[in-house]
Amino acid sequence: MKRILLPAASLALALAALPAAASGNPENGKALFYTCTGCHGIVDYKNAYPTYRVPKVGGQNEAYLIAALTAYKKGERKHPTMQAQAESFSDQEIADIAAYLSSIKPAK
Repeated sequence: MKRILLPAASLALALAALPAAASGNPENGKALFYTCTGCHGIVDYKNAYPTYRVPKVGGQNEAYLIAALTAYKKGERKHPTMQAQAESFSDQEIADIAAYLSSIKPAK
């Protein structure tokens, strides 16, 4: 029993120490996402160099979007364009964008 309680208590304390996630405003997120549609809003868009398929982000999980944009903002994920975009957003704006994107149906 002790083997389970210690890790569970440690996890509970770690989670309690985390800052509360900002609640996103989908309407503001929609306005902020406008500039992103140049890449993420084009069906089957592929970057010229290096060649890769630009992912559709509509309908993606909100927590994943926040984590990904925050990682770009902190330089933990590497992509010059995404880093520059993410660095321009506040944590609240990132939450707004994630709230918007997670509320729409994914493109087929």
